[in-house]
Amino acid sequence: MSGKEVEREFEEEQMMPRILSLDVGDQTMNYALIEQDRDVLIVFIHGAPGSWSAFIDYLKNDDLAARANLMSVDRPGYGYSNFGEPVVSLCEQAYFIEEVVKKHSKDQIILVGHSLGGPVAVKLAMDYPELVDGLVLVAPSIDPELEKQEWYRPLGRNWLAKAVIPRSLWVTNEEIYWLKGELEKMLDDWSSIQIPTIVIHGEDDNLVPVENSDFAQRMMSSEHLTVRTYPGVNHFIPWNKPELIYEAIDELLVTNTDTVSE
Repeated sequence: MSGKEVEREFEEEQMMPRILSLDVGDQTMNYALIEQDRDVLIVFIHGAPGSWSAFIDYLKNDDLAARANLMSVDRPGYGYSNFGEPVVSLCEQAYFIEEVVKKHSKDQIILVGHSLGGPVAVKLAMDYPELVDGLVLVAPSIDPELEKQEWYRPLGRNWLAKAVIPRSLWVTNEEIYWLKGELEKMLDDWSSIQIPTIVIHGEDDNLVPVENSDFAQRMMSSEHLTVRTYPGVNHFIPWNKPELIYEAIDELLVTNTDTVSE
């Protein structure tokens, strides 16, 4: 979204997000921020393709903004974060987002990751456990064994495809092509996640199999993990079933409050 598009989108809202950027080495990280001196920061991480505006309705939610600062990021390669230049390493993606998040760090930080944004959120929790206090993983691509190598993925990597297909789809193809190997690198670190985590998945998801939720149950302790699957629900939960995400966020906000009280 351009600045003018953002202004039009929020012209009837109580608050306008600030569109900010942070240079981390050669990588520019673009993000939107609703900040009102709350003790909690909720960070939304989009899938592939996408941009921070995938979660624009969440930034408009007055009830949520009354309880937490809200941030939505352009992942590397998307939006205004070096658009068209993919960063396939989940470790690097997590680092770049961590640099943004710690700049606005609060007492509690909750990450909401959709689709490919899910493993990025998980990698953040693995690599920066002192930073992340809760995870909401929405239809996350986390099981390497469920990553199929479709026949057309290699074809989408040649120079002709790069010249013809939209740049956001080029970045998406690159990410998905390497995703299986990136997820395999994370296998030994799942036990390190010791924070409340809620997985939300639709049983009719034809893009990211619902069996990814079974993987989460195998890899994480039930003490920290809640898995919810829903019949008749597809991959586009952030837009079709936002109430499921709001409910999960609300539970983690209460959990964090109780922890602080103790």
